[in-house]
Amino acid sequence: QVRLVESGGGLAQTGGSLRLSCAASGRINTAPAMGWFRLTPGKERQFVAVIGWNGGDTYYEDSVKGRFTISRDKSNNTVYLQMDSLKSDDSGTYYCTAGPSPRWVAAGTAKYWGQGTPVTVSS
Repeated sequence: QVRLVESGGGLAQTGGSLRLSCAASGRINTAPAMGWFRLTPGKERQFVAVIGWNGGDTYYEDSVKGRFTISRDKSNNTVYLQMDSLKSDDSGTYYCTAGPSPRWVAAGTAKYWGQGTPVTVSS
């Protein structure tokens, strides 16, 4: 089993920044790729970003490219999502997920999910 705990959500103004964290514990070697999805009421769950174990494989949803950066610190098994130039459309609950490969995670089919952290962007 892999446990994922998100933190860092909250309220930000349009154009502002937030950094989300996702701490992983347990059998991390079974789910080395990690990523973020977001869920907004009335919309489908949306892929945001994913990163491979070595940090070299990163992929982003088109609307966040150039504004969001995903990174990881293997020393403490934590993945970060730096969100800059926030827009109101970025509001939602952000979920961390982990799986065997970036493609698997980006497809939303990974086995492990966190409890979510809310992000609200106001103008």
